Amino acid sequence: MTERLDESCEVVVVGGGAAGLSAALVLGRARRRTLVVDAGEPRNAPSAHLQGYLTRDGMSPGEFLEIGREEIARYGVRLVRDRVVDAAKGDDFTLSLASGRTVRARQLVVATGLKDELPPLPGLAERFGQDVVHCPYCHGWEVRDRATGVLATSPLSVHQALMVTQWTDDVRLFLHRVRETELTDEDLRRLAAAGVLVVPGEVAEVLAAEDRLTGVRLADGTVHDRAVLYVAPRAVPQNDLLVRLGAELRETPFGSFPVIDERGLTTVPGLWAAGNASGFAEQVVNSASRGYRAGAAINGELLFADLDAAARV
Repeated sequence: MTERLDESCEVVVVGGGAAGLSAALVLGRARRRTLVVDAGEPRNAPSAHLQGYLTRDGMSPGEFLEIGREEIARYGVRLVRDRVVDAAKGDDFTLSLASGRTVRARQLVVATGLKDELPPLPGLAERFGQDVVHCPYCHGWEVRDRATGVLATSPLSVHQALMVTQWTDDVRLFLHRVRETELTDEDLRRLAAAGVLVVPGEVAEVLAAEDRLTGVRLADGTVHDRAVLYVAPRAVPQNDLLVRLGAELRETPFGSFPVIDERGLTTVPGLWAAGNASGFAEQVVNSASRGYRAGAAINGELLFADLDAAARV
């Protein structure tokens, strides 16, 4: 039987990742009628583990989310598997779901995250989250001391290559489609000081055998044996809802993200952003913190709005 949604939720949270579940947990504990709408597409699904989250280090992303769903349910927060396809703002927010259902809320949290768009190289996507990785803080310890490559997607990849040397002293920066002339003198000095070998030429293929990365092949046929490859995917913010509702965006080197205050409130009253919907560099622990802060702030907003309304009667 299809669950009937309340038409008068106090808060709807769109996105059931670390940020959305954390906001929902705070709101549930504050006895707010809260609904989480989750499309079930977490950014870190390809990863076998999450790292750097105190007491949760090494846990699988799936297990982390399952525990989070169980926790919010204890406080009466409901979660539905659905997708928001339209939204409008009047006195309240009105959300249309892919299932055909409609729900209204006084406050709305957008925690829809972002998607990683990988370069279209044969063999790359198949290894992503295993030995093709993007973040040394997330994966560096697990792939430490291995022969490592960094696939340049822009001149900013120099920074990634330099960071990786903290975990291994065998690093090669494959310039791919970045021209050597795009690197600054300071870039070259730092790369040399760090012992990073700069390899010009376009990469044609990522090589693997027996379920492990073995190297990269350049367009000229040269093969470089590597056990790990870092790549910086193009971040694609899932900001459709924010755009539709008129939130002001700011341009960054990693995409368009909403202008927010320190609590996560956008330029639209009652509209909040948390996690990777609010910025590129929000890892799981940061996303949870962002969600917590937004949830607490929303509870305060609702409390004082109701008190002020009562005082005017």
